[in-house]
Amino acid sequence: MQEVFSAVAIAIDRFLHTPGQGTFRGWLWTIARNKLRDHYRRTSHREEAVGGTEAGLRLSSIPEIWSDESVDITDRNELQKLFRRALDLVRCEFEERTWQAFWQTTIELRDTTDVAAELSLSTNSVRQAKSRVLRRLRRELGDVSE
Repeated sequence: MQEVFSAVAIAIDRFLHTPGQGTFRGWLWTIARNKLRDHYRRTSHREEAVGGTEAGLRLSSIPEIWSDESVDITDRNELQKLFRRALDLVRCEFEERTWQAFWQTTIELRDTTDVAAELSLSTNSVRQAKSRVLRRLRRELGDVSE
């Protein structure tokens, strides 16, 4: 509505009412219709937010109060908490076999061949799964993990 009012305010001095040429109501409708088209054209390229119960639960798990005190990220306990939190955040983004391939080869330090046999995957698939999860963790952690 604001865009329509703005367009009318800008163009009102150019509106000439002449019988047989159109009405003010028709002129106003044309502006409103064009603004609606512009709006839908702009928003058609945007991604819509998806969510539901799972997304709501993930959002509600984020603490509302952030500490203003700086945290020493060189402290081993703080780093472990940070990595554990990142692991918890990204886990739901991966299929169980992908997560298990990552977990067993990276956290449990098991041999890729053994994990591949146990999960009925190729060794290359295990390496790719590990790489995907690590890449996502790096994005989540940013500069902290480097």
